[in-house]
Amino acid sequence: MIYEFKQMTQEQAEQIAYNWHYEGIYSFYDIEADKEDMEEFLDSEQRGQSMFAVTGNNELTGFFSINQVNNDTIDIGLGLRPDITGKGYGLTFLKEGLSFAEKNYNPGMITLSVATFNQRAIKVYKRAGFTEAGTFIQNTNGGQYEFLRMVYKC
Repeated sequence: MIYEFKQMTQEQAEQIAYNWHYEGIYSFYDIEADKEDMEEFLDSEQRGQSMFAVTGNNELTGFFSINQVNNDTIDIGLGLRPDITGKGYGLTFLKEGLSFAEKNYNPGMITLSVATFNQRAIKVYKRAGFTEAGTFIQNTNGGQYEFLRMVYKC
């Protein structure tokens, strides 16, 4: 599948926030699971230029956020549409996103954070070349959760 990255529209943000619901432990990633995250996701000013809708075969397939940390580092976040998670699309989706980020931001390093319970995603990140860089606790979704910081050298 060929992925296309474009600035997220309000309609796309609302579609993701209100209609994308993950099953089981992955419901943690529902945009509606955290009020502050949802407000930020739905506010076009807060999303700014950092949030991209990703389409494949003319369908909204996922999203990719890119935030400049410093001159050499960007931090990413991403999500695949719930009905296609766990079906082998993650690595290609991630690699396309990394390629897009490298082409448009020219970073020396890309970082991301992932909940430590999400071993499925961690496995994909490692296969793409990310390495572990430590854990931290974050207050989110009404509780405290452990996250793994990962680093990709460009």
